[in-house]
Amino acid sequence: MKYIIVLGDGMPDYPVKELQGKTPLQYARTPNMDMLARRGKVGMLKTVPDDMPPGSDVANLTVMGYDPTRCYTGRSPLEAVAMGVELGSDDVAFRCNLVALSEEEAYEKKKMLDYSADEITSGEAKLLIEDISKELGDDLFHFYAGVSYRHLVVWKNGLENFTLTPPHDIPGKEIGPFLPRGDKSTVLLQLMEKSHYLLKDHRVNRERQARGLRPANSIWLWGQGRRPSLDSFEEKYGLEGAVISAVDLIKGIGICAGLEAVNVEGATGNINTNFRGKALKAVSKLMEGREFIYIHVEAPDEAGHRGELDVKVRAIEEIDEKVVGELLRGMDSFPHYRLMVLSDHPTPLSLRTHTREAVPFVIYDKGTPQRDPEGSFSEKYAHGGLFIEEGYRLMDLFTGKITSI
Repeated sequence: MKYIIVLGDGMPDYPVKELQGKTPLQYARTPNMDMLARRGKVGMLKTVPDDMPPGSDVANLTVMGYDPTRCYTGRSPLEAVAMGVELGSDDVAFRCNLVALSEEEAYEKKKMLDYSADEITSGEAKLLIEDISKELGDDLFHFYAGVSYRHLVVWKNGLENFTLTPPHDIPGKEIGPFLPRGDKSTVLLQLMEKSHYLLKDHRVNRERQARGLRPANSIWLWGQGRRPSLDSFEEKYGLEGAVISAVDLIKGIGICAGLEAVNVEGATGNINTNFRGKALKAVSKLMEGREFIYIHVEAPDEAGHRGELDVKVRAIEEIDEKVVGELLRGMDSFPHYRLMVLSDHPTPLSLRTHTREAVPFVIYDKGTPQRDPEGSFSEKYAHGGLFIEEGYRLMDLFTGKITSI
């Protein structure tokens, strides 16, 4: 038996007036996911415990079968693992976004224009992070360049009890109320303020502005935590597997779980990603002997954060056609497989950030006969199926470790 998960990050949403009162998932053309819903087991999954933030870190740990209330140590340490950054037991990692802030004189009066600085390229970002590291890095603070706007800072023998806000939670808002808070938080604030004065007139930003793009004129620190530790996925479920994703967070979770982190050429984390390449790589890995593949697609979440309705609908349709559809064709020769499609959390266009509502899922076994000719993969339809309160138990059901919940 082969087991494949396709996770469309941030796919669920609220009804949208411009879509005749439908959600993007209802409105999008998704014949492959709808076929799975007509033949498979559908339901709703609670991925975020009540007392935890609705982030992709918490939610993807849940989907992968780990109880985040027991194993979560922060987002950035997981990304550090994927980047090959070794954390000491007393080190604290922070996500370091390159963001675009407005031009008010006082730093605290500036507004968060874009948490991704217009999805800055990795090449441009590397130049900025290298110069920040030269000026602000020292024996305590180490900067590491990542992908696009996503980077890392490690505070050696650092502190972590701060209140920090993800920049994608505050689009268009004045940043003052969301700046670092807590004992010794001025250390982080000073790094952020100094970065602005280093970056605002940087040659990379002057070139970006000349092309009509927003400047990456500040770093933004959040998502702190210490070195993670997860049980082996293979020992938990008896399956040797891999994760396929463009983002370091998912790769880091996979590596910590003992799974192979597979790179796909052209995978970007946005709508311009190599959708089909991810599916083809998954089929290749299964043919090589892997038994479990976790495919993560970031594009719907990015569109939700940016408030881009048409892009979110298109991202869902691309997942259906080029990921799910390609998987179904590529795995046709396999005698047995189980395929699950779901999301980690909603990213409603109207809010432009994550929410903690339950998400729809469907589990399909090859050859299952049609059970509902009216079935479709959507929030509304899935509400009529199972409801799994302890979300991490879904993996037990999917892999056959248990037969019912």
